[in-house]
Amino acid sequence: MEKPDSNVRNNQWQKLLKWHNGQKMNERVDGVKSEEKRHNCQDSKLKFKCDKFLINFHSLSQTFPVSWKEWVIDPADHFYYIWLQVMIVPVVYNGVIIILRTCFTAIALNLLPVWLTLDYLSDLMYAADMIITLHTGYLDQGILIKDLTQLRKRYLHSKHFLWDLASLLPTDFLYFAVGIEIPLVRINRLLRIPRFSEALDRMETRTSYPNTFRLTKLMIYIFVLMHWNACLYFALSNFIGFGSDPWVYPNISDPEFASERRQYFYCFWFSTEIFTTVGDTPRPEREEEYLFMIADLLIAVLVFASIVGNVGNVITSLRDRDNVFFPNHELVKAYLRSHHISKELRQRIDDWYQHLHINKKIMRENEILQQLPVHMRTEIAVSVHLPTLSKVTIFQSCEKSLLEELVLKLTPQVFSPGEYVCRKGDVGHEMYIIKEGKLAVVADDGVTEFAVLSAGNFFGEISILNIKGNKSGNRRTANIRSIGHSDLFSLSKENLTDVLSEFPAAKRHLEEKGRQILIKMGMLEVGGEVEEVEAEKVETKIQRLESNVEALQTKLARLMVELESSNRRMQARVEQLELQAVALQTQTSDDAQEGGEGRDEGVGRECEWEREEAEGEEDSDIKMKEQGHDDNVFKEGDGESTKSSKEETERAVEGDQCGLKESDSLEKATEDAGEETENKEDDERPGKGDGAEIETGDGKGEKGEEAESEEEITHAEGQEKQPDKEAQ
Repeated sequence: MEKPDSNVRNNQWQKLLKWHNGQKMNERVDGVKSEEKRHNCQDSKLKFKCDKFLINFHSLSQTFPVSWKEWVIDPADHFYYIWLQVMIVPVVYNGVIIILRTCFTAIALNLLPVWLTLDYLSDLMYAADMIITLHTGYLDQGILIKDLTQLRKRYLHSKHFLWDLASLLPTDFLYFAVGIEIPLVRINRLLRIPRFSEALDRMETRTSYPNTFRLTKLMIYIFVLMHWNACLYFALSNFIGFGSDPWVYPNISDPEFASERRQYFYCFWFSTEIFTTVGDTPRPEREEEYLFMIADLLIAVLVFASIVGNVGNVITSLRDRDNVFFPNHELVKAYLRSHHISKELRQRIDDWYQHLHINKKIMRENEILQQLPVHMRTEIAVSVHLPTLSKVTIFQSCEKSLLEELVLKLTPQVFSPGEYVCRKGDVGHEMYIIKEGKLAVVADDGVTEFAVLSAGNFFGEISILNIKGNKSGNRRTANIRSIGHSDLFSLSKENLTDVLSEFPAAKRHLEEKGRQILIKMGMLEVGGEVEEVEAEKVETKIQRLESNVEALQTKLARLMVELESSNRRMQARVEQLELQAVALQTQTSDDAQEGGEGRDEGVGRECEWEREEAEGEEDSDIKMKEQGHDDNVFKEGDGESTKSSKEETERAVEGDQCGLKESDSLEKATEDAGEETENKEDDERPGKGDGAEIETGDGKGEKGEEAESEEEITHAEGQEKQPDKEAQ
C-alpha cells in the first residue's frame, strides 16, 4: 500500500515541478519580448529624433547655404523677424546704460569690466546686423531681388548705411582723452534706435493682442523717458551740490542716501512725480532748477496727452471690435423703448444678445473679413464652413469651385428657444444647414413632434432649386421650431441662382438630384413637368423668331438709309450738271450771235429737245411704275443710269461746242455725237444682262435701248436749255 502512495506523490511533485519550470520559461520569454519591445521603442524614438534632426538641418541648410556669400534673407521670413527681436537687446542696452553710467559715476566704475564687455558685445551685434542688412532682399515689382550685387549697391548707396556706419564709429578711442569714467563718447550707438522701432512694429503686426501691445509699447517709452530724466536730475544735483537746497538730491554723506541703489530710486521717483503731476515737488530756488522744472512740466503735458490719447484709441478700437463682432445692443434697446415694445419681446431680444456675448457668436463675418483679398476670404470660409456645406446631400458630388463660391454666400443665423425657423405654407426663399443645436419638426398645433433635427442636418433645399412640376410650389411643407439656442447657416435662393448661372452643368446636376428626391417623396408631377418643358420649347422658338425679326428690321433700316444716301448723291450730280449746262449755254449764246444760221439751227434744235424731253418723261414714268419697289435693283439701275446719262450729256455738250465753233459743219457734228451716244448706250446699258445684249430677233431690244438713251439725253439737255429760254 505504501508503494502506490509514493508513486502518486512522486507524480504530483513531478507535475508541480513541470508547472514551475513552465512558468519560468514563460517569464523568460515575456522578459525577452518586453526587452525587444523596449529596444524597438527606443529605436523608433531614436529614428524619430534623427528624422526630426534631418528635417531641421534641411530647413537650416535652405536658410543658410553652404557659401554665406550667397546667403539672401527674405524680409518677410521668420528668421528676419527673430533677428529684429534680438536687435532690441543691444539698442535698449545702449539707450539705458550709456546715460546711467555717465550720470552715476559710482555705478560706472564699480562694474566697469561688465560694462566694457557688454559694450563690445553690442558692437559685434551691430556689425552682424550690418551684414544681415547687406544680405536682405527687397521687392522690385513684386519680385524678391536676390542678386547680391544689386543688394550691395542698394544698401551702400542708401542713407541707412550711413546711419549704421556712424553708429559703429570707434569713438571709444576718446577714452584716452576724457577718461574711462565718461561713457558718453559712445552716444553715437543710439543711432540704431530706428531698428528698435522696426522691431516693435513687426511685433505689433504679429501679436494676437495688438491693443495690449500698444499700451505696453507706450509704457516702455515713458519709462525710458523717466530714466533719462532721473539721470539728468542726479547730474544737475551733482553740478549744483548735493544737499545745497531742498530741491536737489540730499547730501550723499548721509548714510541713508549714500547707497547707489537709493540714489537711482530716489531720482526715478522724483522724475515720476514731476511727469505724473502727482504729489508736491520741492520748489526750485536756482535758475538751473527753474529751467529744468519748466522743461519737465512741458514734457509732462505731452506725456499725459499721449497717454490719454493712446488709451482712448485702445478703448475705441475695442468698442469697434465689439460692434463688428456683435450687433449694437444699445441702439436696439433705445428703439424698443421709443416704440413701446412689449416687455416679453424685449426680454427675448435681451436673451438673444446675451447668448451672443456669452458664447462669442459672430454675426458679421463678411464685414470682419471685408478688407482681405477675395482669395484669402475664400480660403478662410472654406476652412470654416466647407465641412458643414459638404454634409448637404445635393452638394456632395458637386465640383469644389462651386462649393467655394457657395461658401462665401452662407449667412450665420441664431434662433432662440421656441422660435420658428419656418412655418408650413410659407414661400421658401432660403435653405438652412444646422451647425449647432436641435430643431423639432412639429404639427400645426405646435405640440406634436414628428422628428428632431440636430447638427449636420439641413432642410429647405428643394424650395430654392425651383424644380418644375413640384406639387408644393416652392412652399414649406412643415413647421420647424428651435428647441434651444440653435446656430444655423442660411443660403438664399438669389445667391444660389447667381452662382449656378456660372456652372450650368452643376445646375442640371442639382435639379436632377432634386427631382429624384421629389419622386421619392411623391411630390413631383411628371405630366406637368412635360407640359412645362414643351412650353419652354415654344418660348424659346418665339424668342428666336423675335430675334430674327429684329435682325431683319435692322437690315431694312440700313437699306433705307443707303437708299436715301444714293438719292441725295444723284440729286447733287444733277444739280452739278445743271450748273455746267447753264455755263455752257451762256457761252454758246454769245457765240451764236455771230452767225444767224447757227442761231436758227440752234433754235430748231431746242424745239426738238423739248419734244423729246416730254416723250422721255412719259416713258420714264411708265417704266418706273412697272419696275416696282425692289431696293437692290433700284439702286443698281439708278446708279448706272445716272453714270451713263452724265457721260452722254458731256459728250453731247462737247458736240454742241464743236458745232458752234464751226457753224458750217454743225449738223454733221450733232449727228456724230448722236452716233457716239448710241454706241456708248450699247456698251453701258443700265439694268441689262448679257442676254439682253446678244438678243437679235426683230431688233426690238436694241431699238428700245437706243430710245431710252436718247430720251435720257434729251431730258437732260432740255433741262439745260430751260434757263436759257427763260433768260431770252
